[in-house]
Amino acid sequence: MATEGEYESVLCVKPDVMVYRIPPRSSNRGVRAADWKLDAPDWTGRMRVTARGKVAYVKLEDKISGELFAQAPVEEYPGIAVETVSDSSRYFVLRIQDDSGRSAFIGIGFGDRGDSFDFNVALQDHFKWVKQDDEFAKQAQAPDSTPKLDLGFKEGQTITLNIGQSRKRDKSRPQSAGGFGLLPPPPGGKIAPPPSSRATNHNTEPPAGGSDAGFLLDLDASNSNSVAPSNSNPTSNADLWGDFDSGSPK
Repeated sequence: MATEGEYESVLCVKPDVMVYRIPPRSSNRGVRAADWKLDAPDWTGRMRVTARGKVAYVKLEDKISGELFAQAPVEEYPGIAVETVSDSSRYFVLRIQDDSGRSAFIGIGFGDRGDSFDFNVALQDHFKWVKQDDEFAKQAQAPDSTPKLDLGFKEGQTITLNIGQSRKRDKSRPQSAGGFGLLPPPPGGKIAPPPSSRATNHNTEPPAGGSDAGFLLDLDASNSNSVAPSNSNPTSNADLWGDFDSGSPK
């Protein structure tokens, strides 16, 4: 129950609510609003839902003066203090109590379905908060039995950090003049070595086309240079034959 020092908060206010006298329940089956005199309510007024601590209060008050007609303390929902009917979502069974502790069951209803929805949600949200608050209190009181994770180093355990490895890799990579790295060779490819001068001399073929004339001209020039010394002194040959003629008998 609520204590005197706790403040009262307002959860929901509905300006129009109807109150009905309901017949005593004859069995455990659900209550039907069709058994009430829905066209002739016994009282009409305002409903205000408040909360003090973990207990909610449904208060029926006069519309003009605000005088309290009846109230129903609700310690859990859904429960015996507020019950829904089996044939409509706009009507509920409410257990009211006076200051002396006497209780009675009455029926209440709303003309608008939205008002009954707001009334239902207000009670659900309040007791959802009560359940969460109880769970937090239990967790705070109960000792923490879950094993703690030990992230410390054990005796003799070491760790190695490679801090400068990335910088060494960046410096070892060659870069072109434009600042970009050279492209690697294609995978699986081989670069042929340059041809040597010796292989070039043995495998050289005479050029085709007009280059044959130049090659022949070079040969003629070399031959002319080699033959020229034999014909370079015609006068000496004539003198030789002249001497032979002069020595013969005339």
